[in-house]
Amino acid sequence: MDKKERAKEKKEKRRQEISLLRTIPYSDHQRWWSSETIAVVTGANRGIGFEIAHQLASHGVTVVLTSRETAVGEEAVKVFQEGGLNVAFHQLDIVDPVSIQTFCDWIKETYGGLDILINNAGVNFNFGKDNSVEFSEMVIQVNYFGTKNIIKALTPLMRPSPAGSRIVSVTSRLGRLNGKRNGISNVAVREQLENVDSLSEEVIDKTMNTFLEQVKDGTWESGGWPHVFTDYSLSKLAVNAYTRLMARIFEKRPEGQKIYVNCYCPGWVKTAMTGWAGHVTIEEAADTAVWLALLPDQFVSGKFFAERREINF
Repeated sequence: MDKKERAKEKKEKRRQEISLLRTIPYSDHQRWWSSETIAVVTGANRGIGFEIAHQLASHGVTVVLTSRETAVGEEAVKVFQEGGLNVAFHQLDIVDPVSIQTFCDWIKETYGGLDILINNAGVNFNFGKDNSVEFSEMVIQVNYFGTKNIIKALTPLMRPSPAGSRIVSVTSRLGRLNGKRNGISNVAVREQLENVDSLSEEVIDKTMNTFLEQVKDGTWESGGWPHVFTDYSLSKLAVNAYTRLMARIFEKRPEGQKIYVNCYCPGWVKTAMTGWAGHVTIEEAADTAVWLALLPDQFVSGKFFAERREINF
């Protein structure tokens, strides 16, 4: 058996292990949540977000499903409600300040806040071997700046609890700083983003804006950026970095007001975003997000996961 076959066998074994773990119900003493626990899932009208909402609601959490388009969001919620699950809908465009404020006001008025935030909304315009940067501004704006907008807007509404509030962002291994095939080869930029003690929002923003400036002047290919799905990979790298930054900031919060923030890679999933070319099922893709959101007695923050295991940034 060669190296590739062994890796494939190992991966399949892990998939089977997780599939078994998903069938084991949480015990009463593990369940820190109830039907009064509020989870917001962005971009949840289809794909991974839809399945995350489904799994959280199946565990008894009240889920607020959001999408940019009202009609598709309302249709998605009907599916859940017909199945007896407690899922509500509200429109949310994560790059529109008015939409964000309207949503925050509604969450506060309707539920008094939230306990879980799943940042799933995102876009990608490359498939297969494509690496166009034609839509790079939109990709960075939605995937990074939009996600950051939502975390900032909803953090003040995260409700205090002994178990802590949870934030989980859907990112990608493509956004790893030191990826063997897709890392950042610009050493100065990589070192700035690696050092969590000096990492700042300004550093992350500047990195994204430098890339966008290079796209405009045509020099991005010599910038030392990831060479696979460059704009998407960078947007996810930025969310990974922001996750580490926010974990450092949140750790200063007092007991009872803790917020645990992590990110995870769902894998190459069979969804519209991958042109249905993925090999991971939607149920498998949603699993780690739900597992992180509901972790009973393990307070983990500022980490990157895949298949319920921590991986390197």
